[in-house]
Amino acid sequence: MDGDALRRGVAEFVGVFALTLVGVGAIAVGADLVGVALAHGLVIAVMASAVGHISGGHFNPAVTFGFLVTGRMALPLAVVYWVAQFAGAIFAALVLIELLPEALRDPVNLGAPALAAGIGVGDGVVLEAILTFFLVWVIFATAADERGTFKSIAGLTIGLTVTFAILFAGPLTGAALNPARAFGPQLVGGHWADAWIWYLGPVLGAAAAALLYQFLYLRPLRPVPVGPPETGLDEPRPGETAAS
Repeated sequence: MDGDALRRGVAEFVGVFALTLVGVGAIAVGADLVGVALAHGLVIAVMASAVGHISGGHFNPAVTFGFLVTGRMALPLAVVYWVAQFAGAIFAALVLIELLPEALRDPVNLGAPALAAGIGVGDGVVLEAILTFFLVWVIFATAADERGTFKSIAGLTIGLTVTFAILFAGPLTGAALNPARAFGPQLVGGHWADAWIWYLGPVLGAAAAALLYQFLYLRPLRPVPVGPPETGLDEPRPGETAAS
C-alpha cells in the first residue's frame, strides 16, 4: 500500500469506526428513533466534513462501489477502502461489546439491522436499495459534481440524508444503507438473520444512483465551445464534431 492509499484508508477506517461506535452506541443506550437518526447523521456530517478532502468521506462500501462502477476509482484503491471500512466497523463493535453493560449486549441492541414484523426480505432489499440510491445520489450531486451549488456543505447534506432515511425506515429495516455498518454488529453480535439484505440492497441502490447521475450529469454531452457564449464563438475545437 503506498502512502496515499494508506492515508485514505486510515481516514475511512476512522470514519466508519466513529459511525458504528456512535450510531450503534445510541441504539444500545436506548435512544429513541430521533436520537438514533441524529446520532448517525451527525457523525457522518462531521466525519465527511473532516476528512472528505482526504478520502472523499465514503465510509460505506456501497458508496465506494458506486465510484468504482462509474470509473471514478481504481479497483486496488477501492479494495483498500473496503478493507478499512469493514475493519473500522468490526473494531467499533468489538469496543462496544467490551464497554457496554451486560444487559445492553443483545444482538439487536448492538446495532445489527433486522426486519420489522410484516416486512419481507424482498421489501427489505427494495427499501435499503431505494434509500441508498438517495444517499449516493446526494453524494454525487454535492461532493462528486464540481458544479454542485452546495459542495462546501456536502458533509451536512449527506448526514441529513442518513438522518431522514433512518427516521423513515429505521423501524422497518434498520436503515443501515451500509454493508460495513451492518456487518460489524452482525459479526460481533452473532446476528445473521437475512444478513444478505443489507449487502445486496445498498450495493444495488448505490450502483443505480452512481451510474444514472454519471450518465445524466457528469459525462460530456457536447463539445466544449472555443469561446464563452458572449463571444459568439460557439464552435467546437479542431477534431471535434459540431453539436448542432
